[in-house]
Amino acid sequence: MAEELLKADAVRKEFGGLVAVNDVDFHIPTGAIVSLIGPNGAGKTTFFNMLTGVYKPTGGRIVFDGTDVTGKPPHAITARGIGRTFQNIRLFGNMTALENVLVGMHARLKGGILSSIVRTPRVRHEEEDARRRASELLVFSGLRNKDEEQASNLSYGDQRRLEVARALATQLNPQGTADFTAFVEKLRAEEALTVLLIEHDMKVVMGVSDRVTVLDYGEKIAEGSPEEVRKDARVIEAYLGTQAGAA
Repeated sequence: MAEELLKADAVRKEFGGLVAVNDVDFHIPTGAIVSLIGPNGAGKTTFFNMLTGVYKPTGGRIVFDGTDVTGKPPHAITARGIGRTFQNIRLFGNMTALENVLVGMHARLKGGILSSIVRTPRVRHEEEDARRRASELLVFSGLRNKDEEQASNLSYGDQRRLEVARALATQLNPQGTADFTAFVEKLRAEEALTVLLIEHDMKVVMGVSDRVTVLDYGEKIAEGSPEEVRKDARVIEAYLGTQAGAA
């Protein structure tokens, strides 16, 4: 895992006079499971939004898979293979499960407007492949025979699985500690994915991560293996609490 899939160097974000992320270096090796943690207001979401193109960095550089993506819009970054899911489920309730996954694939389809209107053989073939792949992702995510179910009619757990399937369709998060930990490992093993978690459940973070990075007030205060981070005095003080340090 020496090769680095994502490299963020001296990344900074200012909102007016407020420094939300202060020159953070953050690298993710290919095939790794890396977690980004920190207390509320630490800058995790702001930093992640820069990685995914929602925010344009004030300074620094972000390179994904050898390509400089600093300041690129979200759709351009998604097209390069970065997918994301959210703490709160965001699905198209009036679409079927299959259609929701196909939406996730949209940025990766190559057919242009004209060829899509005319429906050339190439476009039809691509659409058939997309539907086949979408159905496979539903099965992989635990939604066998749910292709035509309307998303709003699915249980909460199945909606979470559907969001995972849709994120996987962009080339990548379900909830429940043991199941989730096993699922993340499955993603890496079977889908050859590199995973970045922004997670509050410390059992998940410590159980599945190869490396953990900790932010506090926009600064990186610690980075290392789960065991190293668990014992770091600054982390215990800022986020985990004294009981976590003694665990």
